[in-house]
Amino acid sequence: MAVASLYRRILPSPPAIEFASSEGKCLFSEALQGGTMEGFFRLISYFQTQSEPAYCGLASLSVVLNALAIDPGRKWKGPWRWFDESMLDCCEPLEKVKAEGITFGKVACLAHCAGAKVEAFRTNQSTIDEFRKYVMQCASSEESHMIASYHRKHFKQTGTGHFSPIGGYHAGRDMALILDVARFKYPPHWVPLTLLWEAMNTIDEATGCPRGFMLISRLQKAPLLYTLSCRHESWLSMAKYLVDEVPILLKSETLDSVPAVLSLFIKSLPSSAGDFIKWVAEVRRQEEGGSTLSNEEKARLALKEEVLRQVHDTELFKVIKELLLSSASPCCLNLSSSSDNDSLPEIAANICCQGAALLTGNFLMREGICCKGTCLKCLKNNGDGHATIVSGTVVSGGNKQGVDVLVPVSPAKPVCCSGLSSCTMMHPASNDVLTVLLLALPPRTWSDIKDQRLSDEIQGLVSTDKLPDLLHDEVLHLRQQLHFLKRCKDKEVDNDPVVPSSS
Repeated sequence: MAVASLYRRILPSPPAIEFASSEGKCLFSEALQGGTMEGFFRLISYFQTQSEPAYCGLASLSVVLNALAIDPGRKWKGPWRWFDESMLDCCEPLEKVKAEGITFGKVACLAHCAGAKVEAFRTNQSTIDEFRKYVMQCASSEESHMIASYHRKHFKQTGTGHFSPIGGYHAGRDMALILDVARFKYPPHWVPLTLLWEAMNTIDEATGCPRGFMLISRLQKAPLLYTLSCRHESWLSMAKYLVDEVPILLKSETLDSVPAVLSLFIKSLPSSAGDFIKWVAEVRRQEEGGSTLSNEEKARLALKEEVLRQVHDTELFKVIKELLLSSASPCCLNLSSSSDNDSLPEIAANICCQGAALLTGNFLMREGICCKGTCLKCLKNNGDGHATIVSGTVVSGGNKQGVDVLVPVSPAKPVCCSGLSSCTMMHPASNDVLTVLLLALPPRTWSDIKDQRLSDEIQGLVSTDKLPDLLHDEVLHLRQQLHFLKRCKDKEVDNDPVVPSSS
C-alpha cells in the first residue's frame, strides 16, 4: 500500500515573493545595487536543507557558522572539520530536537558553545526600527548574519514556528529575504519586513516567550585548550555549585589562609566535576595521520602548549600544586586525579572514546564505546622536535577504529615516555584544570570572605589583570561560558537569551 507523501508546497504569494521569480530577481538586482546583499553570497555558498522536519534551528545555525568560517575544532567526516546538524548536540539532545524542535534560547546557547559571538533579542526586547537597523547591518556585511525565529501563519504558510537565516534586504520596498532551510517545502522568498516582525512577535508555546532574532558573528579569539561542557548531566550541578554555592560556602566558613580556602573549594567539588571542564584535544583517525604532523596541527599544538605553559607560570598554579602534593592535605580532587601525575593512558583512553564519538557524530552513544590498547608514542615533527601522540583502538558496536590524540609537549617537564627518553610532555592535568577553573570564576566569588587580608590575597591570585594575552582570553571565554550555562540551568536563557560581556 502506498504511503501518502508530499512534494513541496506552493508558496503563498502574496505576501511572499519567490526569490527565483522575475519579481524576486528584480528585487535581488536592486538590493545588490543598493549594497544590502553583501551577506547573501557567504550564506548561499554554505546554504543547506534541514535534514529532519524539526531541524530548522540546527540547519540555520550550521549555515551561519560555516558562512562565518568558524572552525568547529573537530572533524565531521574523513579529514574535514565542518559544522553539520549532527554536531550541534551540546545544549539539547538531538533525539529531543528531532521529536520536539528547539527553542530560541537553546539555539543561542548552541551558537555560543560552537564558538560564535551571539546577540539575541526577543521582540519584547527590541523594536521594529531596531530590527530593521540590524537587518540592514547584516545584509550590508559579511561579518555578521541574522537568524530569525517566526511563525509561518503570518505568511499564509503551513506549519508553526520556524528558524531561517535572513539573506538580504531591499530598502526601497522594505522587504527581507528569508533563506528558508526547509527547501523541500518552500524556496527562498522575499517578505515585507513589517510582516516578518509580526511573525516574530508571536508566543512560542514551548516557553511562553516571544520569538525574535539573533545576530551571530565570529569571536575575535576562540578557546585553545579548555572548554566547559553541557553534554554531561553534571553541568547542572556544577554551574550551580560554582556560581551560587561557592560564595555562600566561603562566607559561612571561618577561613584563615589561602590553602584553607582552596582546600575547602576542592573538597566541596561535586563528584563529576571532571566531566564539566574539558581539554580541547586534537583527535584524528589513525589512517588519516601518517607519521608526521601537518603545519596546521603543529600550529595548533604550539598554541595549546603555550597556554599550558602560561597556566604553569601563574602563582595560583604553584600554590595549588604545592597544596595537592602536600601530605598534610587530605583533599580529594574530583577531576581526573589528585595530583599533577595524572595517568596519561587513562586520560587518553577517555579522550580517545570522546574523540571516537565526535568522529562518528554520535556523542550520546559514548557509553557503548570502549578504548583498548592505549599506547604512547613520539613522532618526529619535520625537524622541529617531537610530537607526543596517544594511540588507542576504540571499539563500538563490534566496529574498531584507531584514534590518535595529539598531546601538547614541552621540554620543561621530562617524563618516561614508553622508553623514549627524548620525548617530553606536558599534558593538561588536574592541577592545570583546577587553576583555570578558579581563574574563570566570577570576581565576586571571593568578595564575602570575612578576613579582608585573606580576601585581598585570594583576589590577587585569581586576578586576570596581569595574565598573558592567550591565557587571559582563554579564561574570559570560560567565564562567559560559565555565566551562560548557569543561565541555561536556571532557564533564564529561554526568558532572556542575550549573552553578556565576558569582562
